[in-house]
This record gives sequence, C-alpha cells and structure tokens, in this order.
Amino acid sequence: MKAASFAYAKPRALEEALDLAARPGAKILAGGQSLIPSLNMRLSSPELLVDINGLDELKGIRLDKDVVRIGALTTHAEIGRSDVVRKHLPLLSAAVPHIAHPAIRNRGTIGGSLALADPAAEYPACALALDATLVVTGKKGERKILAADFFKGLFETALKPGEILTAVQFKAQKMDEKSAFLEIARRQGDYATIGLAAFATNGTKRLAYFGAGDRPILAQYAAKAKDLESAKAALAKDLQPPADLYHSSATKLHLARVLLERAWNTL
Repeated sequence: MKAASFAYAKPRALEEALDLAARPGAKILAGGQSLIPSLNMRLSSPELLVDINGLDELKGIRLDKDVVRIGALTTHAEIGRSDVVRKHLPLLSAAVPHIAHPAIRNRGTIGGSLALADPAAEYPACALALDATLVVTGKKGERKILAADFFKGLFETALKPGEILTAVQFKAQKMDEKSAFLEIARRQGDYATIGLAAFATNGTKRLAYFGAGDRPILAQYAAKAKDLESAKAALAKDLQPPADLYHSSATKLHLARVLLERAWNTL
C-alpha cells in the first residue's frame, strides 16, 4: 500500500517546528521507523508531516554533574556506542541491542520511541525504571514530566497537541546502584513477549515490565517483597498481561516470574 497524500515540511529551527506542529492534522517525523510503515498501511493519515531531523539542537548526549541528558533525536545506535551511557546508564546501554535490527537502530531515535509509547518497546520501561524526566517543549515553553506520569495508555502519552519531546534526562547511576535488563522474544529483533528493566538503589527496587499491559508497568508489590519467592507470588497483583497470538496471559505471567528471578539475583 501507499501512504495517503500529505504536505511535508522540514523546519530549520525548533521555533519553526513548534509553529508547524501546532497546525491541525500535523504529525512529527523523527526517525520514522514506526511512523513510515503506519503511513504506508494507512493506519496514520496526517495532513502535514513535520520532519524535525534537521534540528541538531535535539541531538547528542551530555553529562552535566550527575544528570545525563539525551536529545530526542539521538539514535539507538548512538546511544549504544556512547561511553557516557555505558558508564552512567548501563541499563539503557544493555537495552539497545534488543531493539529491532541494526538498520533500524541507525535511524530510530529515543524521542520517537518514547513519544510513540509502544507498550512492547524497551525505552519506555527503562525510563520508568530509572525514574527519568522527559522534557517537552511547546509554544508556551518547556515543561518536564516524570516517566511515571508520561505514559497514559496504549500509544498514549502526556504530550499535548503542538508539543514536541525534545530530550530525556536520567540521573547517572552511582557505584552502589545496580541494574538489569532482560527480555524474552521469539526471535532476535522481534517485539518482546515480555521484558523487564530493573534498577536497585538504597535498598529499594524499581521493576518496570514491558509487553505486560497497555504501557510499561512498575511491579510495586513484587519490588517491596523481602525475598524472591514472596516477590514472585506478589507479581500476580502487579501484572495481568494480555494474551497474544502465541502466549496466554498465564504463560506471560510465568515468563515474567522467570525474568524476575534472573533480575533479582543480579540486583
């Protein structure tokens, strides 16, 4: 199939992009690895496609004191190669090889992934586990949203019409903090059947599952458990994973417990 007709604009500055994004029927194009297929299948039919790939100010990785700021247009491949990410955000670094395939990682962006809010994607769960702050910009200025408040439902976020996700900020991991990233997929590069981004700090755990609901889900009951067996039992209170073409809800819950055990031993 071919995409329906639409107008196209490639702004040279963020202010221009915001003006265009505020127009009725406008859609932001970042890496395009999800949007372009949806256009071709006519699952999305914008009147105006706003290509923000020329905005260099939305690219790059920067460490400022104890905060790592990643521009929304930074690609998966750039994150995977970054020494800053590898040292200060090992959870994010571990997630990158699980994202699709090299060709997609070379084009897809962290901002595009977070703004799409696919419940089976890796980055939203990582952002939730690490308690990241998402920076969005609109005509009225910049605002910051915690990951826990950003993901609202299936492909639904706290972004308002005309706003653009411009960056994401993570606290740099300390020496005494640990993380683990795990997922189960039918084949390398497939969407995860179930996945877990886990982070431990100051005796507390943040266990963010993906592929387990309509958004990334914090397993709060399991995280508060004193031992592994109690945590595995408590997971049934946290998750009610939807069945898919290959797995029942019960099977996915079982697999979630398998990942929990592996992550628990690592943390």
